[in-house]
Amino acid sequence: MAGAMGTPYLLREFRSKKREVFEDVLEERRQSSDLRYAMKCFSPVIYRSLVPCKPSMLKAMVLESDQLQYVIKQISLESGEPLDAIQEQATEILDEMGQNLNLAAIRMFALTLSKIFKRLFQKVCVNEEGIQRLAQAIQEHPVVLLPSHRSYIDFLMMSYILYTYDLALPVIAAGMDFMGMKIVGELLRMSGAFFMRRTFRGNKLYWGVFAEYVKTMLRNGYAPVEFFVEGQRSRTCKTLTPKFGLLSVVMEPFFKGEVFDTYLVPVSISYERILEETLYAYELLGVPKPKESTSGLIKARKILNDDFGSIHIFFGKPMSLRSLASGRLNRSQYNLIPRHLSHRPSEEMQKFISDVAYKVELQQIANMVLSPGVLIAAILLQNFPSLDFSVLVDKTVWLKDLTEAFGGCLEWPGE
Repeated sequence: MAGAMGTPYLLREFRSKKREVFEDVLEERRQSSDLRYAMKCFSPVIYRSLVPCKPSMLKAMVLESDQLQYVIKQISLESGEPLDAIQEQATEILDEMGQNLNLAAIRMFALTLSKIFKRLFQKVCVNEEGIQRLAQAIQEHPVVLLPSHRSYIDFLMMSYILYTYDLALPVIAAGMDFMGMKIVGELLRMSGAFFMRRTFRGNKLYWGVFAEYVKTMLRNGYAPVEFFVEGQRSRTCKTLTPKFGLLSVVMEPFFKGEVFDTYLVPVSISYERILEETLYAYELLGVPKPKESTSGLIKARKILNDDFGSIHIFFGKPMSLRSLASGRLNRSQYNLIPRHLSHRPSEEMQKFISDVAYKVELQQIANMVLSPGVLIAAILLQNFPSLDFSVLVDKTVWLKDLTEAFGGCLEWPGE
Protein backbone atom coordinates (compact mmCIF):
# COMPACT_ATOMS: atom_id res chain seq x y z
CA MET A 1 0.00 0.00 0.00
CA ALA A 2 2.74 2.42 0.95
CA GLY A 3 4.55 1.75 -2.31
CA ALA A 4 1.40 2.25 -4.31
CA MET A 5 0.64 5.56 -2.68
CA GLY A 6 4.16 6.93 -2.67
CA THR A 7 5.39 10.27 -1.39
CA PRO A 8 4.49 12.32 -4.52
CA TYR A 9 0.82 11.34 -4.10
CA LEU A 10 0.81 12.55 -0.51
CA LEU A 11 2.41 15.85 -1.45
CA ARG A 12 -0.17 16.43 -4.17
CA GLU A 13 -2.93 15.64 -1.71
CA PHE A 14 -1.58 18.15 0.82
CA ARG A 15 -1.01 20.88 -1.77
CA SER A 16 -4.56 20.56 -3.07
CA LYS A 17 -6.11 20.75 0.41
CA LYS A 18 -8.72 23.50 0.34
CA ARG A 19 -8.47 26.35 2.79
CA GLU A 20 -11.44 26.18 5.10
CA VAL A 21 -13.18 28.99 6.95
CA PHE A 22 -12.92 28.92 10.74
CA GLU A 23 -15.54 30.31 13.08
CA ASP A 24 -14.67 31.52 16.59
CA VAL A 25 -17.35 29.97 18.82
CA LEU A 26 -16.28 32.15 21.77
CA GLU A 27 -17.12 35.38 19.93
CA GLU A 28 -20.85 34.90 20.49
CA ARG A 29 -20.24 33.74 24.06
CA ARG A 30 -18.52 37.05 24.83
CA GLN A 31 -21.54 39.00 23.56
CA SER A 32 -24.47 37.04 25.00
CA SER A 33 -25.61 35.23 28.12
CA ASP A 34 -23.82 32.00 29.03
CA LEU A 35 -26.87 30.91 31.00
CA ARG A 36 -29.14 31.35 27.98
CA TYR A 37 -26.63 29.35 25.92
CA ALA A 38 -26.57 26.51 28.46
CA MET A 39 -30.37 26.38 28.72
CA LYS A 40 -31.05 26.63 24.97
CA CYS A 41 -33.40 24.19 23.26
CA PHE A 42 -31.12 21.26 22.46
CA SER A 43 -32.50 19.20 19.56
CA PRO A 44 -29.43 17.48 18.11
CA VAL A 45 -29.01 15.96 14.68
CA ILE A 46 -29.20 12.19 15.24
CA TYR A 47 -28.85 8.96 13.28
CA ARG A 48 -31.93 8.35 11.09
CA SER A 49 -34.22 10.18 13.53
CA LEU A 50 -33.58 7.45 16.08
CA VAL A 51 -34.99 7.93 19.56
CA PRO A 52 -32.01 8.08 21.97
CA CYS A 53 -31.66 5.02 24.17
CA LYS A 54 -31.63 5.37 27.96
CA PRO A 55 -28.38 4.16 29.60
CA SER A 56 -30.32 1.50 31.55
CA MET A 57 -31.83 0.09 28.34
CA LEU A 58 -28.41 0.05 26.71
CA LYS A 59 -26.98 -1.98 29.59
CA ALA A 60 -29.87 -4.44 29.39
CA MET A 61 -29.28 -4.92 25.66
CA VAL A 62 -25.59 -5.62 26.28
CA LEU A 63 -26.26 -8.15 29.06
CA GLU A 64 -28.90 -9.98 27.00
CA SER A 65 -26.91 -10.05 23.75
CA ASP A 66 -26.03 -13.41 22.18
CA GLN A 67 -22.36 -12.42 22.04
CA LEU A 68 -21.99 -11.71 25.76
CA GLN A 69 -24.14 -14.69 26.78
CA TYR A 70 -21.86 -16.96 24.74
CA VAL A 71 -18.77 -15.54 26.51
CA ILE A 72 -20.43 -16.06 29.92
CA LYS A 73 -21.24 -19.69 29.10
CA GLN A 74 -17.70 -20.36 27.89
CA ILE A 75 -16.18 -18.88 31.07
CA SER A 76 -18.60 -20.96 33.17
CA LEU A 77 -17.54 -24.16 31.38
CA GLU A 78 -13.84 -23.35 31.78
CA SER A 79 -13.94 -22.19 35.42
CA GLY A 80 -16.80 -24.26 36.83
CA GLU A 81 -18.48 -21.13 38.25
CA PRO A 82 -22.28 -20.97 38.04
CA LEU A 83 -23.76 -18.85 35.25
CA ASP A 84 -25.58 -16.55 37.71
CA ALA A 85 -22.33 -15.62 39.44
CA ILE A 86 -20.61 -14.73 36.15
CA GLN A 87 -23.71 -12.83 35.00
CA GLU A 88 -23.54 -10.81 38.21
CA GLN A 89 -19.85 -10.05 37.59
CA ALA A 90 -20.73 -8.85 34.08
CA THR A 91 -23.42 -6.57 35.53
CA GLU A 92 -20.91 -5.10 38.01
CA ILE A 93 -18.40 -4.47 35.21
CA LEU A 94 -21.08 -2.76 33.15
CA ASP A 95 -22.17 -0.58 36.08
CA GLU A 96 -18.54 0.42 36.65
CA MET A 97 -17.99 1.12 32.97
CA GLY A 98 -21.20 2.58 31.55
CA GLN A 99 -21.98 6.17 30.70
CA ASN A 100 -25.06 7.87 32.13
CA LEU A 101 -25.64 10.72 29.69
CA ASN A 102 -27.74 13.38 31.36
CA LEU A 103 -28.85 16.65 29.77
CA ALA A 104 -28.78 18.54 33.09
CA ALA A 105 -25.10 17.69 33.53
CA ILE A 106 -24.42 18.68 29.93
CA ARG A 107 -26.03 22.07 30.52
CA MET A 108 -23.99 22.59 33.68
CA PHE A 109 -20.78 21.80 31.76
CA ALA A 110 -21.86 24.14 28.93
CA LEU A 111 -22.26 27.00 31.40
CA THR A 112 -19.05 26.28 33.32
CA LEU A 113 -16.85 25.63 30.29
CA SER A 114 -18.06 28.79 28.55
CA LYS A 115 -16.84 30.89 31.46
CA ILE A 116 -13.55 28.97 31.77
CA PHE A 117 -12.75 28.99 28.06
CA LYS A 118 -13.36 32.75 27.81
CA ARG A 119 -10.82 33.25 30.59
CA LEU A 120 -8.21 30.86 29.17
CA PHE A 121 -8.38 31.32 25.39
CA GLN A 122 -8.53 34.21 22.97
CA LYS A 123 -10.36 32.12 20.37
CA VAL A 124 -11.78 28.62 19.89
CA CYS A 125 -12.02 28.23 16.13
CA VAL A 126 -13.91 25.46 14.29
CA ASN A 127 -13.95 24.76 10.54
CA GLU A 128 -17.54 25.31 9.37
CA GLU A 129 -17.41 22.86 6.45
CA GLY A 130 -16.17 20.14 8.78
CA ILE A 131 -19.18 20.65 11.06
CA GLN A 132 -21.54 20.47 8.07
CA ARG A 133 -19.91 17.25 6.86
CA LEU A 134 -20.15 15.76 10.35
CA ALA A 135 -23.84 16.68 10.68
CA GLN A 136 -24.56 14.89 7.41
CA ALA A 137 -22.49 11.85 8.40
CA ILE A 138 -24.26 11.45 11.77
CA GLN A 139 -27.62 11.20 9.99
CA GLU A 140 -26.48 8.51 7.55
CA HIS A 141 -24.26 6.01 9.38
CA PRO A 142 -22.70 5.23 12.77
CA VAL A 143 -19.89 7.71 13.42
CA VAL A 144 -16.59 7.29 15.29
CA LEU A 145 -14.83 10.52 16.29
CA LEU A 146 -11.03 10.23 16.48
CA PRO A 147 -9.46 13.43 17.89
CA SER A 148 -5.76 14.07 18.40
CA HIS A 149 -4.81 14.00 22.08
CA ARG A 150 -2.61 16.68 23.62
CA SER A 151 -4.54 17.88 26.65
CA TYR A 152 -6.99 16.87 29.37
CA ILE A 153 -9.57 19.21 27.88
CA ASP A 154 -9.67 17.52 24.45
CA PHE A 155 -12.79 15.47 25.14
CA LEU A 156 -14.49 18.33 27.02
CA MET A 157 -13.80 20.61 24.08
CA MET A 158 -15.26 18.07 21.63
CA SER A 159 -18.53 17.77 23.58
CA TYR A 160 -18.67 21.56 23.99
CA ILE A 161 -18.36 22.07 20.23
CA LEU A 162 -21.00 19.45 19.38
CA TYR A 163 -23.40 20.96 21.93
CA THR A 164 -22.80 24.40 20.41
CA TYR A 165 -23.71 23.17 16.92
CA ASP A 166 -26.68 21.01 18.03
CA LEU A 167 -25.04 17.73 17.09
CA ALA A 168 -25.51 14.41 18.88
CA LEU A 169 -23.23 14.29 21.92
CA PRO A 170 -20.61 11.52 21.81
CA VAL A 171 -20.04 8.71 24.26
CA ILE A 172 -16.35 8.91 25.14
CA ALA A 173 -13.87 6.21 26.14
CA ALA A 174 -12.09 7.53 29.25
CA GLY A 175 -9.44 6.07 31.56
CA MET A 176 -10.33 4.77 35.00
CA ASP A 177 -8.11 7.50 36.52
CA PHE A 178 -10.95 10.01 36.07
CA MET A 179 -13.55 7.75 37.66
CA GLY A 180 -11.69 7.98 40.97
CA MET A 181 -12.10 11.76 41.10
CA LYS A 182 -14.84 12.61 43.60
CA ILE A 183 -17.86 14.35 42.06
CA VAL A 184 -15.92 15.11 38.84
CA GLY A 185 -15.84 11.44 37.83
CA GLU A 186 -19.60 11.10 38.13
CA LEU A 187 -20.14 14.39 36.28
CA LEU A 188 -17.97 13.10 33.44
CA ARG A 189 -20.03 9.89 33.36
CA MET A 190 -23.19 12.00 33.14
CA SER A 191 -21.67 13.97 30.26
CA GLY A 192 -21.12 10.81 28.21
CA ALA A 193 -17.86 9.26 29.43
CA PHE A 194 -17.64 5.48 29.77
CA PHE A 195 -14.66 4.20 31.72
CA MET A 196 -12.24 1.51 30.63
CA ARG A 197 -9.35 -0.05 32.50
CA ARG A 198 -5.89 0.70 31.14
CA THR A 199 -5.23 -2.99 30.67
CA PHE A 200 -7.43 -6.06 30.84
CA ARG A 201 -5.28 -8.54 28.97
CA GLY A 202 -6.41 -12.10 29.73
CA ASN A 203 -9.69 -11.03 31.36
CA LYS A 204 -12.19 -12.58 28.93
CA LEU A 205 -15.27 -11.36 30.76
CA TYR A 206 -14.13 -7.73 30.96
CA TRP A 207 -13.13 -7.72 27.29
CA GLY A 208 -16.44 -9.36 26.32
CA VAL A 209 -18.49 -6.77 28.24
CA PHE A 210 -16.43 -3.83 26.99
CA ALA A 211 -16.44 -4.90 23.32
CA GLU A 212 -20.16 -5.66 23.33
CA TYR A 213 -20.94 -2.31 25.01
CA VAL A 214 -19.11 -0.37 22.30
CA LYS A 215 -20.51 -2.47 19.44
CA THR A 216 -24.09 -2.17 20.73
CA MET A 217 -23.83 1.62 20.64
CA LEU A 218 -22.47 1.51 17.10
CA ARG A 219 -24.85 -1.12 15.73
CA ASN A 220 -27.85 0.91 16.90
CA GLY A 221 -26.39 4.36 16.19
CA TYR A 222 -27.47 5.77 19.56
CA ALA A 223 -24.58 8.25 19.67
CA PRO A 224 -21.20 8.89 18.03
CA VAL A 225 -18.41 6.96 19.75
CA GLU A 226 -15.29 8.96 20.58
CA PHE A 227 -11.84 7.78 21.56
CA PHE A 228 -8.19 8.68 21.03
CA VAL A 229 -6.42 6.46 18.53
CA GLU A 230 -3.11 7.38 20.22
CA GLY A 231 -4.40 5.84 23.45
CA GLN A 232 -2.91 8.50 25.71
CA ARG A 233 -1.90 12.15 25.73
CA SER A 234 1.28 13.10 23.91
CA ARG A 235 3.63 14.94 26.28
CA THR A 236 5.71 16.36 23.41
CA CYS A 237 2.93 17.43 21.00
CA LYS A 238 4.23 14.80 18.59
CA THR A 239 1.78 12.18 17.39
CA LEU A 240 2.18 8.85 19.18
CA THR A 241 2.10 5.40 17.61
CA PRO A 242 -1.56 4.36 17.28
CA LYS A 243 -3.23 1.67 19.36
CA PHE A 244 -5.35 -0.85 17.47
CA GLY A 245 -7.54 -2.58 20.09
CA LEU A 246 -10.48 -0.18 20.28
CA LEU A 247 -10.26 0.59 16.57
CA SER A 248 -10.69 -3.11 15.77
CA VAL A 249 -13.75 -3.22 18.06
CA VAL A 250 -15.53 -0.34 16.28
CA MET A 251 -14.76 -1.91 12.88
CA GLU A 252 -16.15 -5.34 13.77
CA PRO A 253 -19.87 -4.54 13.20
CA PHE A 254 -18.97 -3.55 9.62
CA PHE A 255 -16.77 -6.63 9.11
CA LYS A 256 -19.68 -8.85 10.23
CA GLY A 257 -22.24 -7.03 8.09
CA GLU A 258 -24.18 -5.76 11.12
CA VAL A 259 -23.99 -2.20 9.76
CA PHE A 260 -23.81 -1.11 6.15
CA ASP A 261 -20.97 1.33 6.80
CA THR A 262 -19.16 3.20 9.57
CA TYR A 263 -17.70 6.70 9.24
CA LEU A 264 -14.37 7.46 10.91
CA VAL A 265 -13.85 11.20 11.47
CA PRO A 266 -10.29 12.38 12.23
CA VAL A 267 -10.25 15.57 14.30
CA SER A 268 -7.20 17.80 14.73
CA ILE A 269 -7.05 19.93 17.89
CA SER A 270 -4.28 22.54 17.67
CA TYR A 271 -3.16 24.58 20.69
CA GLU A 272 -1.02 27.68 20.84
CA ARG A 273 -0.22 26.78 24.44
CA ILE A 274 -1.22 23.62 26.26
CA LEU A 275 -2.63 23.94 29.75
CA GLU A 276 -0.38 21.15 31.05
CA GLU A 277 2.88 22.55 29.62
CA THR A 278 4.56 22.83 33.06
CA LEU A 279 3.34 19.38 34.08
CA TYR A 280 4.66 17.86 30.85
CA ALA A 281 8.06 19.53 31.34
CA TYR A 282 8.40 17.89 34.77
CA GLU A 283 7.24 14.51 33.45
CA LEU A 284 9.79 14.63 30.61
CA LEU A 285 12.46 15.33 33.23
CA GLY A 286 11.45 12.14 35.05
CA VAL A 287 9.12 13.47 37.73
CA PRO A 288 6.29 10.92 38.26
CA LYS A 289 2.91 11.88 36.85
CA PRO A 290 0.60 13.04 39.69
CA LYS A 291 -2.59 11.09 40.23
CA GLU A 292 -5.74 12.77 38.91
CA SER A 293 -7.79 14.14 41.80
CA THR A 294 -10.50 16.70 42.47
CA SER A 295 -8.22 18.58 44.87
CA GLY A 296 -5.53 18.77 42.18
CA LEU A 297 -8.11 20.18 39.77
CA ILE A 298 -9.10 22.85 42.30
CA LYS A 299 -5.45 23.80 42.91
CA ALA A 300 -4.97 24.19 39.15
CA ARG A 301 -7.45 27.11 39.06
CA LYS A 302 -4.52 29.55 39.15
CA ILE A 303 -4.03 28.93 35.42
CA LEU A 304 -7.22 30.94 34.85
CA ASN A 305 -5.03 34.04 35.08
CA ASP A 306 -2.88 32.94 32.12
CA ASP A 307 -3.42 33.51 28.42
CA PHE A 308 -3.25 30.29 26.38
CA GLY A 309 -3.88 31.88 22.99
CA SER A 310 -6.12 30.21 20.44
CA ILE A 311 -7.38 26.69 19.77
CA HIS A 312 -8.29 25.40 16.31
CA ILE A 313 -10.51 22.32 15.96
CA PHE A 314 -10.50 20.89 12.44
CA PHE A 315 -13.09 18.21 11.69
CA GLY A 316 -11.64 16.19 8.80
CA LYS A 317 -13.58 14.52 6.01
CA PRO A 318 -15.44 11.41 7.22
CA MET A 319 -13.66 8.26 6.08
CA SER A 320 -16.07 5.57 4.92
CA LEU A 321 -14.98 2.16 6.20
CA ARG A 322 -16.77 0.56 3.25
CA SER A 323 -14.79 2.68 0.77
CA LEU A 324 -11.49 2.00 2.56
CA ALA A 325 -12.16 -1.76 2.47
CA SER A 326 -13.46 -1.87 -1.10
CA GLY A 327 -11.25 -3.99 -3.35
CA ARG A 328 -8.88 -4.71 -0.52
CA LEU A 329 -10.68 -6.72 2.12
CA ASN A 330 -12.59 -9.98 1.83
CA ARG A 331 -15.25 -10.00 4.55
CA SER A 332 -16.68 -13.40 3.56
CA GLN A 333 -14.60 -15.10 6.27
CA TYR A 334 -17.10 -13.69 8.79
CA ASN A 335 -19.95 -15.48 6.98
CA LEU A 336 -18.51 -18.88 7.85
CA ILE A 337 -19.18 -18.63 11.60
CA PRO A 338 -22.19 -17.40 13.63
CA ARG A 339 -22.09 -13.70 14.46
CA HIS A 340 -22.21 -14.26 18.21
CA LEU A 341 -18.94 -16.21 18.18
CA SER A 342 -15.73 -14.29 18.75
CA HIS A 343 -13.41 -14.18 15.77
CA ARG A 344 -9.77 -13.23 15.83
CA PRO A 345 -8.96 -10.91 12.90
CA SER A 346 -6.86 -12.49 10.18
CA GLU A 347 -3.45 -11.07 9.28
CA GLU A 348 -5.13 -9.34 6.34
CA MET A 349 -7.65 -7.71 8.70
CA GLN A 350 -4.95 -6.70 11.18
CA LYS A 351 -2.94 -5.09 8.39
CA PHE A 352 -6.04 -3.20 7.25
CA ILE A 353 -6.77 -1.96 10.81
CA SER A 354 -3.15 -0.83 11.16
CA ASP A 355 -3.20 1.03 7.84
CA VAL A 356 -6.46 2.80 8.72
CA ALA A 357 -5.04 3.87 12.11
CA TYR A 358 -1.99 5.42 10.47
CA LYS A 359 -4.17 7.04 7.80
CA VAL A 360 -6.27 8.66 10.56
CA GLU A 361 -3.14 10.01 12.25
CA LEU A 362 -1.79 11.28 8.92
CA GLN A 363 -5.02 13.24 8.42
CA GLN A 364 -4.81 14.61 11.96
CA ILE A 365 -1.29 15.86 11.27
CA ALA A 366 -2.18 17.28 7.85
CA ASN A 367 -5.04 19.32 9.32
CA MET A 368 -3.17 20.78 12.29
CA VAL A 369 -3.14 24.59 12.42
CA LEU A 370 0.35 25.90 13.21
CA SER A 371 1.21 29.12 15.01
CA PRO A 372 4.41 31.17 14.49
CA GLY A 373 5.66 29.93 17.86
CA VAL A 374 5.75 26.36 16.56
CA LEU A 375 7.94 27.36 13.59
CA ILE A 376 10.23 29.46 15.79
CA ALA A 377 10.67 26.60 18.25
CA ALA A 378 11.50 24.18 15.41
CA ILE A 379 14.24 26.51 14.13
CA LEU A 380 15.71 27.20 17.58
CA LEU A 381 15.89 23.47 18.35
CA GLN A 382 17.95 22.96 15.19
CA ASN A 383 20.28 25.87 15.99
CA PHE A 384 21.04 25.22 19.65
CA PRO A 385 22.35 27.02 21.75
CA SER A 386 21.90 30.40 20.03
CA LEU A 387 20.91 32.13 16.81
CA ASP A 388 21.11 35.73 15.61
CA PHE A 389 17.68 37.38 15.73
CA SER A 390 17.69 38.54 12.10
CA VAL A 391 18.64 35.03 10.97
CA LEU A 392 15.82 33.62 13.11
CA VAL A 393 13.33 35.96 11.40
CA ASP A 394 14.57 34.99 7.92
CA LYS A 395 14.46 31.27 8.69
CA THR A 396 10.97 31.57 10.22
CA VAL A 397 9.61 33.33 7.14
CA TRP A 398 11.30 30.72 4.91
CA LEU A 399 9.73 27.88 6.95
CA LYS A 400 6.35 29.63 6.78
CA ASP A 401 6.50 29.74 2.97
CA LEU A 402 7.62 26.11 2.82
CA THR A 403 4.82 25.01 5.14
CA GLU A 404 2.20 26.77 3.01
CA ALA A 405 3.68 25.32 -0.20
CA PHE A 406 3.10 21.84 1.20
CA GLY A 407 -0.51 22.66 2.10
CA GLY A 408 0.04 23.33 5.79
CA CYS A 409 -2.39 25.62 7.60
CA LEU A 410 -0.90 28.57 9.49
CA GLU A 411 -2.51 31.02 11.88
CA TRP A 412 -0.28 33.99 11.00
CA PRO A 413 -1.04 37.34 12.70
CA GLY A 414 -1.45 40.32 10.38
CA GLU A 415 1.07 42.41 12.29
